[in-house]
Amino acid sequence: METVIEVNSLRKSFGSNEILKGIDLSVTKGEVVSVIGSSGSGKSTFLRCVNLLEWPTSGDILFKGESVTRRGFKLPLYREKVGMVFQQFNLFQNMNVLQNCVIGQMKVAGRDRETARKIAVECLEKVGMQEYIHAKPRQLSGGQQQRVAIARALCMEPDALLFDEPTSALDPEMVGGVLRVISALAHTGLTLIVVTHEMAFARDVSDRVVFMDGGVIAEQGTPDDIFTNPHNPRLREFLTRFLT
Repeated sequence: METVIEVNSLRKSFGSNEILKGIDLSVTKGEVVSVIGSSGSGKSTFLRCVNLLEWPTSGDILFKGESVTRRGFKLPLYREKVGMVFQQFNLFQNMNVLQNCVIGQMKVAGRDRETARKIAVECLEKVGMQEYIHAKPRQLSGGQQQRVAIARALCMEPDALLFDEPTSALDPEMVGGVLRVISALAHTGLTLIVVTHEMAFARDVSDRVVFMDGGVIAEQGTPDDIFTNPHNPRLREFLTRFLT
């Protein structure tokens, strides 16, 4: 199986505060990896480093076997192929839904407007937002905005998508719709890394679950391994808090 993203000895410090303390992780094509852990364990920093929104202090990240941190690597091409969906949606407030999904295709991927529009409509249909193409973000609920953000990322036809706690900013009744969209993507062969506090999603949708604690990967395995037979005492404590 082809390795899409490989992280080697990844460390990240902010001043004297070391957040990531040597992360090693390989993710294969079509794999769905959920990253769980307490607040402050380094999950979001890890994901931001993978997408190079934060530059690693040391270590390396490989995309399909090629180092993305080396001098001369084309970062826009990497970010086109490894998309990111944020907690806070990050939609352009002055553009409607369709424009939000078209602009990146034209500016980054170099597509003409008609091609970009066709792809945008297809992706909005996938997330159930095709009826809202003329709406501005402020007219949408949080869950709808997040689905638009997912569609926008899909428009770039990425090899992998990174989700940084995609439901954490949503009202509880909005969470299910967004998780259903991500679950549907998990069955399309797209590679997904999902930082989440939704334990049912991690258990039911993931191929692998990674538990981070104190800036390291403390345990990883299949959902069955993690949720029914955890070895790490910190993981057992974490799951007790979340599953009771």
